Amino acid sequence: MAIENIQGTVSEIIFQNEENGYTVARMNTDEGEVTVTGCLATVKMGETIRVSGEWKSHEMYGLQFKAESFMPATPSSVSGILAYLSSGSIKGIGPKLAEKIVHTFGVETLLVLQTSPEKIMKVDGIGKKKAKKIMESFAQDREIRNIMMQLIPYGIGSTYCLKIYKKYREKAMNIIRENPYRIAQDIPGIGFKTADSIGMKMGIDPLSKGRIEQGIIHSLKNGALSGHSYLPREVMCKKASELLGVCKSAIEMQVYEMAAQQLIHIENGGDDQKVYLFPYYIAESGVCKKLVQIASADIEELEIDIKDRIDSIERKNSISLAKKQREAVEKAAIGGITIITGGPGTGKTTTINSIIELFESEKIKVKLAAPTGRAAKRMSEATSKEAFTIHRLLEVGYSADEEESVFLKDEDEPISCDALIIDEASMIDVILMYNLLKAVKPGTRLVIVGDVDQLPPVGAGNVLSDMIDSGVISTVKLDEVFRQAKESMIVVNAHRINKGDPPVLNKKDKDFFFIEAQGSSKSAQEIAGIVGSRLPAYYGLDPLKDIQVLSPMRKGDAGVGSLNLILQERLNPHSHLKEQDKIGGRVFRVCDKVMQIKNNYDKKWESEDGSEKGQGVFNGDIGYVYHIDKASKILYILFDDVKIAKYEYSETDEIDHSFCTTVHKSQGSEFEAVVMPLVWAPPMLMTRNLLYTGITRAKKLVVLVGEKRYLNEMIKNNRIQERFSSIRQRLEMFFREGILEGD
Repeated sequence: MAIENIQGTVSEIIFQNEENGYTVARMNTDEGEVTVTGCLATVKMGETIRVSGEWKSHEMYGLQFKAESFMPATPSSVSGILAYLSSGSIKGIGPKLAEKIVHTFGVETLLVLQTSPEKIMKVDGIGKKKAKKIMESFAQDREIRNIMMQLIPYGIGSTYCLKIYKKYREKAMNIIRENPYRIAQDIPGIGFKTADSIGMKMGIDPLSKGRIEQGIIHSLKNGALSGHSYLPREVMCKKASELLGVCKSAIEMQVYEMAAQQLIHIENGGDDQKVYLFPYYIAESGVCKKLVQIASADIEELEIDIKDRIDSIERKNSISLAKKQREAVEKAAIGGITIITGGPGTGKTTTINSIIELFESEKIKVKLAAPTGRAAKRMSEATSKEAFTIHRLLEVGYSADEEESVFLKDEDEPISCDALIIDEASMIDVILMYNLLKAVKPGTRLVIVGDVDQLPPVGAGNVLSDMIDSGVISTVKLDEVFRQAKESMIVVNAHRINKGDPPVLNKKDKDFFFIEAQGSSKSAQEIAGIVGSRLPAYYGLDPLKDIQVLSPMRKGDAGVGSLNLILQERLNPHSHLKEQDKIGGRVFRVCDKVMQIKNNYDKKWESEDGSEKGQGVFNGDIGYVYHIDKASKILYILFDDVKIAKYEYSETDEIDHSFCTTVHKSQGSEFEAVVMPLVWAPPMLMTRNLLYTGITRAKKLVVLVGEKRYLNEMIKNNRIQERFSSIRQRLEMFFREGILEGD
């Protein structure tokens, strides 16, 4: 049958597959109601669209229109205009106000909004301020629809069309035509493959320098996402060649030209070449040079007997420091850099508090920091001192062109302190560590604390482990588990697991339990009952605030995605008393537990009464949906019981539901109780350090659910994925040769 075009208003979405976008929808057209099927992933109720396709007869459902493509269209009928204005596309207009506007202007409504928008102030309930908001939103919607009409055929969904519009405004299509790969760099969520698909459809030569250059950059960025600071040249060329579908020689020719432009850095000769994205080379070499500077800087000696002062601190606080704890305090007092590492129950907090007390007794100005908000909060609670996130400590500002966020603290404007103590350092990647060390002035006493047996950072590098393994940074490993900590099976089992021994399970009146459940689906249902009923009943725990479900993986019946759906319905079910809306295929509901999954330095927040204001919401911050404004398409999220941040619907890719989250995302956090599924997962996720990291997030209770064979497999699997990093080797060389910045 021939390709036909039909136009109408979407009256119902019967089915929509969130994975592939396949949709079954009903449309009201001039010829009556039509059932449309096909990839209509971005369509919304009330939207007017023009669909190209052909008629098909379904043996069960009858005549249907099978869509090959679709584009947004401007509605022309009164009912279509009403549906469009009621859909939420125009900020400030809800269903009731839409009825008033359409009743006033009829079929001329959109013409009025386009040519004489001030006339809408005739409508009851629309003042000057509201009219301005409506006019701006209507104009923006028209521009976005124009962009969508041009980009949807290239496979760009409406959410990303909006992001593209916000970034480039009216220049969007010119920028994309000139360099489609730019959107992969500028628009979070749009990857190289999408940009490359657009480029190929626009006729870009597969062997063009621009395409190969972007393919190389993408391959190195993917390496960084997997934890690598660099890729060996052979590995990088192979990955880029497979990605682009071109021969390796074409990649190798471009590599050296890119190095000359300082887009990448090539190190070492022959077959042992390492290829870095230039910022990662600067960061890795910079970390090592700054560590040498800080470690070797002249520091004013304390005019006290350090051992006597430690004795005094012990008497004052009625404590007795272990040998390694005393050693750590002494080294921190002497100066330079001191690394303190150890597992749970080994006295890291007591050691930190003793160091702080010694410093303050000598009028040494101390600052405390940790990588995440939750880790900083824990540090503050443990020390009764203010602790900053590293990002807040470094003060976020803007570059000269105001195009990107930058840290204001650096060599020229260092952190104002005489001593700096950093906790949860195993989470710090090479880029963040470089920015931190740049802002530490030589002569500062730097104390770095972390559990090296936890998971490595999400970002590139393995800085804490490399620093310790280099053997050139003063390091103290706390290895004595204290008597009080030994009463906790969480602590005991963490150390047993870390040594490769099986945990002690289900001891009466203890805090570490295993519940048998066969298969992922049964484990997930068991977890829902444990979190929703049993733990709140037996322990008085709040299922949202006190209990955290941690899964090793994202996919599968016991993965983060599935468990979040199950737990949302169990812990925060649908109610006519709670606002909810479906955004990008996900249902958000008031009281939902959510997590920020990327740093947003620009996100403004304020307290409910407006007395406190600030900006910045960071990766790992947990909050709760506070309010949903459907008319304005805004989600309000409450963080830290005080900070309310607004998210436009198009920004919700920055947040995930967090009734369940990954073990990786939980690093730096601590919860009253942790529940973990132990079911089949890929071997790279079934590791000892992942299990160890998960259970050490719990303060009072651990419940493992699943099959013991997977528990045993995780304990046996001590394979740590290799990360390409040269920090250890650089540190050894720099300290050996005394290479300092500027030499």
